[in-house]
Amino acid sequence: MIMMRSWIYTILFEIWTVIMSVGGLPLLATPKTTLIVIRNWAHGVQFLARTIVGITYRVEGREHIPAGPCIIAAQHQSSFETYRLFIEADRPIFVLKKELIRIPFIGWYIGRAGLVPIDRQGHASALRKMLRSAEAAAARGGQIIIFPEGTRVPPGQRHEYLPGVAGLYSHLKIPLVPMALNSGYFWGKTRVRKDPGEIVFRFLPPLPPGLSREAMLAELRTRIESAAAELAPKDRAR
Repeated sequence: MIMMRSWIYTILFEIWTVIMSVGGLPLLATPKTTLIVIRNWAHGVQFLARTIVGITYRVEGREHIPAGPCIIAAQHQSSFETYRLFIEADRPIFVLKKELIRIPFIGWYIGRAGLVPIDRQGHASALRKMLRSAEAAAARGGQIIIFPEGTRVPPGQRHEYLPGVAGLYSHLKIPLVPMALNSGYFWGKTRVRKDPGEIVFRFLPPLPPGLSREAMLAELRTRIESAAAELAPKDRAR
């Protein structure tokens, strides 16, 4: 039954995505209207997840997100958080690999709504370019969203943090908000199967600007991993 519902969700997700991608093309005129399309699409995705596969959603600690510019350093276990963070942040600016912009329709919306592209093969020059783009976005009041591990990592596994989060923190000198979650227990990295349950995002108290690179990275990992352990479903094991 779970697999049947998961396949129904997947098919309807694709249909909904095509409808919104094509129907929203006239709204690509401005970043503001583009974001409206993305948020409506994301709400539709969550409606399908809730009604078909029984996945609900809850957020904790939203009060820790500053009204102005900040960095949100989020765990990344599934595609769900990418959708939802477009809703949670007032002015979301994602740091994502530049290849995503080339994806028809989806890439157009991501790029138009606000994206700090990073070339993973560009090394130091790519990092400098990313920092310049992020600085301009922060100056406009954007909330920079980055996945420190750079890829989706299943619950219980650990991946080294990439240089991007430390570079942003040192360069922008704005608060850094850690975010833990448990989406990987229900919404797998690549699998079709979606298990019923409650996905929780937990925004944690921000790290103030000025910490050393080592101190910031250690505190960021400690806070995220401690919160993630608390969010793990008691009846689930991987």
